[in-house]
Amino acid sequence: MREMLQFYIDGQWVDPVTPKACDVINPATEKVCGHISLGSAADVDLAVAAAKRAFESFSQTTREERIVLLQAILDEFAQRHDEIAEAIMDEMGAPWGLAKNAQAASGPQHIKAAIMALKTFEFSEQHGTTRIVKEPVGVCGLITPWNWPMNQIAVKVAPALAAGCTMVLKPSEVAPFDAMIFAEVLDAAGVPAGVFNLVNGDGPGVGTAMSQHPDIDMMSFTGSTRAGIAVAQNSAPTVKRVALELGGKSANILLDDADFEKAVRSGTTECFDNTGQSCNAPTRMLVPADRVDEAAAIAADVAQNTIVGNPRDEGVEVGPLVSELQWNKVQDLIQKGIDEGATLAAGGTGRPEGLDRGYFARPTVFANVSNDMTIAREEIFGPVLSIIPFNDDDDAVRIANDTPYGLSGYVSSADLDRARSIAARLRTGMVHINGANLDSMAPFGGYKQSGNGREWGSYGLEEFLEVKSIYGFESTA
Repeated sequence: MREMLQFYIDGQWVDPVTPKACDVINPATEKVCGHISLGSAADVDLAVAAAKRAFESFSQTTREERIVLLQAILDEFAQRHDEIAEAIMDEMGAPWGLAKNAQAASGPQHIKAAIMALKTFEFSEQHGTTRIVKEPVGVCGLITPWNWPMNQIAVKVAPALAAGCTMVLKPSEVAPFDAMIFAEVLDAAGVPAGVFNLVNGDGPGVGTAMSQHPDIDMMSFTGSTRAGIAVAQNSAPTVKRVALELGGKSANILLDDADFEKAVRSGTTECFDNTGQSCNAPTRMLVPADRVDEAAAIAADVAQNTIVGNPRDEGVEVGPLVSELQWNKVQDLIQKGIDEGATLAAGGTGRPEGLDRGYFARPTVFANVSNDMTIAREEIFGPVLSIIPFNDDDDAVRIANDTPYGLSGYVSSADLDRARSIAARLRTGMVHINGANLDSMAPFGGYKQSGNGREWGSYGLEEFLEVKSIYGFESTA
């Protein structure tokens, strides 16, 4: 049982202004696994004031000083890696292998990427007598989600530090413990007091106070499109910068010349990864109309052989959904797919056999889905795959782009030029060709209602910088 009731403000662990304890639930057992405190606007005021004071000096640190600091964070993180992974496993249900090798490992991955970007980043350039410089944006408010908690914390904190910004972090109250251990890592690494601050809380109590705060210069938010809109609206009166990484409904286009068995299996597995709780998951599988039954049979075989269970059990591939609220949402959407006439090829409503406790869902495959069905339009955030038929390449592109989202896309083809042509027409911030992996130095972000701005590598660093023109920097004499 973790009892972590304080906040990290101005280099110290402090009690909330008004105590308000909150249960943290282990989704595999439905039992309380610890407690945090929910903060208020008063706690945000203290954290922002500390960040504002610290900005004056931290913004003037050198590139070399910030590289040394980030390296020290890496070293400290290595000492706490497994502890962070265990916290993630308990708070949001990631199986141990995923928690250790992907969830927790994403922290050092993004810190390393920030170091690499910082080493070569051009903070100034000369145009005639004018000097153009890039400077830290100021005090940053960071709001992160529960589905990839350490990934989203590191991908904001590391570039913000690299840029010379100070910050206040509000991690998800659903999965807060890895963030608090990370705060201990930063403290042990010697991050100066006030540069990094952490206040736990919910959206109305802390998120809104951060978005509206006149002394926060930028908000960086990852989460649902609905919540992102609220952050943008609350930030508008102070005209602060807002970066949003939101939802997705990514299409996975399998062209008729693709290695079908391989592409269907890998696409289905990736859809189910992290219990389907990834914003860039390939949840819409687009296949040639005459191969829907073939794709459905392969995907159903994957679903039926996916091992769902307690994250602590060896061999488990898919853990529980994060909460009762999320479980109910996924069950309702699966039922909606059935009611709207999609073909249920595997899974369905309810828990998997033998699991009568915990927020476990059945890996589910729908075939013969039309793109106007609810399961093809809404982000389910669960292990649910929709297989949609298309007639030709143009039809596949039309269906893929017929969505309010535009985060990621996937294309499989034996003809690389053909795949490239499809990729160029997709209205998404990212496209994976033939199962290519993500690249931590490439920009991560989306079009349309999937958000704005980009994270990762030098593009993530750019988000935390302002641009200044200094005229007459060089003499004309």
